[in-house]
Amino acid sequence: MSTISRSGLAKDRHIWGLMSSLRWLTLFVLILLAVAATQAHSGVAKSSQGLSANELVDLLNLDGHVEGGFFRRTYAADYTLLTPRGDERLSMTSIFYLLAAQSPIGHFHVNRSDIVHYFHLGDPITYYLVHPDGQLEIVVMGNDLRAGQRLQMTVPGGVWKASQIPADGEHGFGLVSEAVSPGFEYADMTLGYRDELLKLFPQHEKLIRRLSHADMP
Repeated sequence: MSTISRSGLAKDRHIWGLMSSLRWLTLFVLILLAVAATQAHSGVAKSSQGLSANELVDLLNLDGHVEGGFFRRTYAADYTLLTPRGDERLSMTSIFYLLAAQSPIGHFHVNRSDIVHYFHLGDPITYYLVHPDGQLEIVVMGNDLRAGQRLQMTVPGGVWKASQIPADGEHGFGLVSEAVSPGFEYADMTLGYRDELLKLFPQHEKLIRRLSHADMP
């Protein structure tokens, strides 16, 4: 009996030893996976947020925009539609749009089409929207959702829009995409020049003087 008991005890100890080793091995593997995931996340953050505005202009092949900032068209639908005015337009177009320290303001302008904005990278972008009745709406796009920043925003056609990044921003740029439907045409956009806007919205004089083009060419 004692021989059998000693043999059984030895087997039990061996089994418990294996189970303990497996637990430690499992824990070690989980720690390695957690570290790898953290490093991967950090790498993604560094690879995106570590970019400079000049690098983004080069990597995304952006050009200067008449509103201010930089852009490139990334999509144009292959079918058309008729607008309520009877104009033929592409059903949708899309662009990258970048504000940067060297061009931090998207000056006031209005489009006939609706535009959906999608925030990507960089510092928060503040949008100033003046509705046809003169109501001012301020929206901040960015990734700090707890602070009320928004990842997506729609500006209806007919609403005057200006945008700006902070002068002391961490990254020195803010990058969004815009989807426009019906598709964008310069004929459907009106730039807001100071004197004309002041006649329309004198109650917003301070904002208009800061975020509009001074003179009509």
